[in-house]
Amino acid sequence: MPATIGKRLTVGLFAASIFLSAFLLFQVQPIISKYVLPWFGGSPGVWTTCMLFFQVTLFAGYSYAHLLHRWFSIQGQISLHCICLVLAIFTLPITPSIDWKPAGDESPTWLILALLACKVGVPYFLLSSTGPLLQSWLGSTQACDRPYRLYSLSNVGSMLALLSFPFFIEPGFSSSEQSIFWSWAFAGFALLCGVSGTVLYFSAGSSASTRGVSAGRSPGNEPTSPIGWDRYASWFTLPALASVLLLATTNQLCVDTGSIPFLWIAPLAIYLLSFILTFDSERWYNRRLFIMAAAVSLMAIYCLKMLNLKIPLMAEIGLYLAGLFSCCMVCHGEVVALKPESTRMTSFYLTLSAGGAFGGIFVGLIAPTIFRGYFEWQLGLLACILLFVDLYLGYSSFWQNRIKPRSKAIGVALILVVAMVALSVWETLGSQQLAVKRNFYGVLSVRRQVDARTGVQLRNLVHGRIVHGSQLEQASRRLEPTAYYTASSGVGRLFVSHQPNRQRKIGIVGLGAGTLATYGTVRDQIRFYEINPDVIELAKEHFSFLRETPAEIDFVLGDARLMLERERPQGYDILVLDAFSGDAIPVHLLTEEAMKVYDRHLKSDGVLALHISNLYFDLRPIAEGLAQSRNYHSKIIVSPDEPEKAALCSTWVLMSNSSTALQAINGDSASSEKSSKPVLWTDDRNNLFEAIQ
Repeated sequence: MPATIGKRLTVGLFAASIFLSAFLLFQVQPIISKYVLPWFGGSPGVWTTCMLFFQVTLFAGYSYAHLLHRWFSIQGQISLHCICLVLAIFTLPITPSIDWKPAGDESPTWLILALLACKVGVPYFLLSSTGPLLQSWLGSTQACDRPYRLYSLSNVGSMLALLSFPFFIEPGFSSSEQSIFWSWAFAGFALLCGVSGTVLYFSAGSSASTRGVSAGRSPGNEPTSPIGWDRYASWFTLPALASVLLLATTNQLCVDTGSIPFLWIAPLAIYLLSFILTFDSERWYNRRLFIMAAAVSLMAIYCLKMLNLKIPLMAEIGLYLAGLFSCCMVCHGEVVALKPESTRMTSFYLTLSAGGAFGGIFVGLIAPTIFRGYFEWQLGLLACILLFVDLYLGYSSFWQNRIKPRSKAIGVALILVVAMVALSVWETLGSQQLAVKRNFYGVLSVRRQVDARTGVQLRNLVHGRIVHGSQLEQASRRLEPTAYYTASSGVGRLFVSHQPNRQRKIGIVGLGAGTLATYGTVRDQIRFYEINPDVIELAKEHFSFLRETPAEIDFVLGDARLMLERERPQGYDILVLDAFSGDAIPVHLLTEEAMKVYDRHLKSDGVLALHISNLYFDLRPIAEGLAQSRNYHSKIIVSPDEPEKAALCSTWVLMSNSSTALQAINGDSASSEKSSKPVLWTDDRNNLFEAIQ
């Protein structure tokens, strides 16, 4: 076989292996994340924790590639890597068993990390090492003169994996099918990678097989000169900043909309696109253009948040993504401009992955510990501004010649530390903020508010931008139900009308401020299912609904669906579903399988009340689909804003197996503003795109 054809075959096999590894690397992220999402309450923290695992494992994979490259010959690297691939096949399939479902008292973060390590850890680790490892093999043989372009190719594979998920994989295959197909695809990748390594093993020649990698040489090259700490710092810091912005932006999008794969995938795809463009060619990155674009988009986003404006969902997502893309292009464009020669390739990739992993650790572990609010996004913006200023001033000879890199680094670090302290102090000293708590499930705050229209003083429990309960501070009106739970609301009418004169057993999914306890009588038993322990603490400490109700109250801590699945039938007269986080949708509570659980716990004439008020999604078709799945009758009740009663507009769907039970509830059923076909979600097949208003 001619040498040229042999080189082309080798490069083709390696390119295919790198492309497939990148595709599987990023395909598994939404697959496994969505699979475990319902087990942890549908919280946006699930994706952040998963991303933390993926970024840290990516760093481990790059470390493995770097150590192989440094300490083993090409033949030794190929042999060891092929053995690891064979062993990884024995860890398949990646489908987690029900034994991993939480009991309710574990730390969600550490349980998710353990689950991912056991189910996808080994395959993901080897996939993550493939790109830098195979590129270094090619670079050592001189078969490819531009190995860095293969990094761009790998990101194209990653991008294709992400974009195919919400538009092809998710709607076309169930969650269990996705995990099985991925496992088979990994086995195919292992075979392809083994073939690629074998071809190189026998064709590389003695110059590659006996190369002293630790000596810092490649065929035809002399040892390279040392790289300064400031360059390593740039390789680390710039990817870390991009990683922080990626995760912080994803959190901002998910907390007020929903933990849906599209909102995980879109920011990650934008992030990868910046890698593809900057590593492919220098012509894609124009420093001044992208700095100006980032400044405009970030200013628009920040003004939107400060003024609390509501714009169409897709427009808001577009603004966030535009800002993220511009910032990532700057970060990655600058780091590519500092890339080393191919002999330093694995060190370069290792440092990049370390920066990305640090960004994940900061957002996933450090920020929830040191901040009581989502301030990592603001810090990311501040760091970007400092970077932009430094880049612009870099054109000045004074800035370049008079200010040393070490002094600039110390100055930036001090500014960021001061900003972190200032944000915490500002949050603590907020005059209208009585309490703030942050954990895996998000940020909760208790705030005082004076209604500008009526002068009524309120105490609100807030998650994201959404009020989850209010109490009037006037002593004589303290036990009046407010917000979405007034007597004129759907759930208020239900409590007033449904068997008020007999002993009732009531289940409520989602505590909020505990407002619904005001409807309890001395004969009632009310059980609250609440996944977030901080909600229970704030409701007891800052609101009096739970203390002053005459009803018997108890709490079940944990995801409501998992808890209800494990309980014996409760025989509820009323079961209320009000479990939104921010304005996010807990999809796992709205599926056919969940409806079967509710049906098992309701009496024959019991009523299920579903709260579907939402800024962005119309959940009426999904509610109708649930009712039809169990042959339930349904009634939709929409109540308007009533400032004098501190009432917020709300939409409730009441369902029952008994038509008589619904007829006894006062209020006419609201007509649908647009005719829509009922939609039935299942655990394996559900898509929030079907509900966008």
